[in-house]
Amino acid sequence: MLRWAVVGTGRISETFVPDIQSVAGNRVTAVWGRRTETVDDFAVRQGIPFASTELGGVLARDDVDIVYLATPIATHRDIALQALDAGKHVLIEKPIAASVAEAREVFDAARARDRFAMEAMWMKFNPLHREVVRLIGEGLIGEPRSVRGGFGMPFPPEGSRWSAALGGSTVLDQGIYPVTLAEWVLGTAQGVVATGRMRDGVDVTAQVTLDHGDGRFSQLACSVLEFADPSASLSGTAGWIEIPAMFWATDRAELHACTPEALFRTPEPLSRAREGNGYVPMIREVAAAVDSGLRQHPWHDAAATLATAGTLEAIRRQIVEADAGASVDDVVARAAVG
Repeated sequence: MLRWAVVGTGRISETFVPDIQSVAGNRVTAVWGRRTETVDDFAVRQGIPFASTELGGVLARDDVDIVYLATPIATHRDIALQALDAGKHVLIEKPIAASVAEAREVFDAARARDRFAMEAMWMKFNPLHREVVRLIGEGLIGEPRSVRGGFGMPFPPEGSRWSAALGGSTVLDQGIYPVTLAEWVLGTAQGVVATGRMRDGVDVTAQVTLDHGDGRFSQLACSVLEFADPSASLSGTAGWIEIPAMFWATDRAELHACTPEALFRTPEPLSRAREGNGYVPMIREVAAAVDSGLRQHPWHDAAATLATAGTLEAIRRQIVEADAGASVDDVVARAAVG
């Protein structure tokens, strides 16, 4: 039995907890929230036996093995370190932290305390996406050459995504999905060119071109102000794969490859059934990794997490510098991240 504490009672936790409870050998034993009424109500609705507004008390419980952290981005590092200091494994909502340095602190602390730590990038555990990447690896579309992806929509102007103090950032919150997909297929970006808009210290739009070397590239967009087509495509020398909206969470894709009919008229459909709210495959894999004594998961390890964190940091740096009045030449000169 793997016993979970959930830190945070927001929208993600509302859908994540039922998926934990549905995986055999896993149950949620405690939940933390900032307000008594909110966390008590959450616990009753989700069937969690213990609720508290005292984080230290939750982390000290003997019936907690692993902590799922779903609080604003700016709090991820500090709470993760507290959980690790308490001897707990951690699964941290994406992004794992607000910067590369903070992410590295989390992994270093997990290593020092011999505990499991992972960013909850559930897309990399989605059976549909794993099958797409497998097919690309087997040469279905020839040599992969480019990726396009977006995640933009006009969010209500409220909540942590609009607060610089809480780590609000369209790049960290939404852009992480297309960047992760691009680097999963094409490898870590070797160069970045990014533009975007800032509002009250928060990056609210981003348009990005990543250079993955040898002429391979990705074109990505994210926004909290407007729609940016939330689909994705992965193109190669012999075809392409389309992943429809919402590309990071869908259970279907279209394969444009192998025959003229599939390429230009009727693509071959690909689907993989969704389990629960979509988090079940990741939760099952995390539980199996912990049970096996692993301290990272090979499907989304520290190296991959830190590489993408570095790309996201480079994107945000260019947007901030441009907003602060840096010249285009200055921004381009600082584009390389390799």
